[in-house]
Amino acid sequence: MQLAKRDNTDGYLIAPDPGRTGLTRAVSGTDHLGNITQISVVEERPLTIFLNAQEIVTAMTIGDYPEYLALGFLRNQGMVSDTDVVTAVDFDEELEVVVVRTDVQTDHEEKLKKKTRTSGCAVGTVFGDMMEGLEGLVLPATQVKTSDLYALAAKINRTPSLYLEAGAIHGTVLCHGDQPLVYMEDVGRHNAVDKIAGWMMQTGTTAADKVLYTTGRMTSEMVIKTAMMGIPVLASRSGFTAWGVEIAQQVGLTLIGRMRGQRFMCLSGQERLVWDADPSAVKDEPRKSGRKGA
Repeated sequence: MQLAKRDNTDGYLIAPDPGRTGLTRAVSGTDHLGNITQISVVEERPLTIFLNAQEIVTAMTIGDYPEYLALGFLRNQGMVSDTDVVTAVDFDEELEVVVVRTDVQTDHEEKLKKKTRTSGCAVGTVFGDMMEGLEGLVLPATQVKTSDLYALAAKINRTPSLYLEAGAIHGTVLCHGDQPLVYMEDVGRHNAVDKIAGWMMQTGTTAADKVLYTTGRMTSEMVIKTAMMGIPVLASRSGFTAWGVEIAQQVGLTLIGRMRGQRFMCLSGQERLVWDADPSAVKDEPRKSGRKGA
């Protein structure tokens, strides 16, 4: 598809907006020297997602892009597929509710019970049939240049973000070649990737030639969501979980982690990599004291 016109000089279609009203608040506290000071902290609020008349989940979120979050969550959980006709995505700001409407009732509405999804990094709502969606999945045999990986990491790490402003946040970035396109943030990494999925679904953006970059750990759910979206490459400056690696190897997803300066580690899908960059020409990042490749 033809991508939308970019709205800023960095080339992003959607970039973080740390100054956006309602995403953070100023809180007074006492620092290590006993001085009274103010810092920005991230807001957190509930968003209830409905599929037609069925309440599906309540997600804790920062509150931006609720329509993308709702649509992407249902898409990544396999409740709304590419063959379903979405007739409307309605957000009620006062009630903090999003209703995704399809032209016909899906088979998920009657069998699902309401679940609450928290912002905790280790807790994400995983429905039992997510793994079933991976059966027979074949990801595109695209190529990824190591020079593009280095360029993406450098650009993303320099992008002004809520993480740099207030912390306590995760980011997920949809990329093409050496260009980051859509950068979403939220209190949970799963919310951030769902916003990407919702944007892709609503805009009809293809996945075959894309890379998904996350600032957090590459867990089993992150791997499953990436594969379900049809994106063949998942990368992060953080590390892996064993089950995440195992699933990536099963579905043929290229999994790249510990991307810091000259270094990275690929634990699955190495055949997609094109080694066209000299690591010695890349500016390195010193290891932080007490940490060994997070």
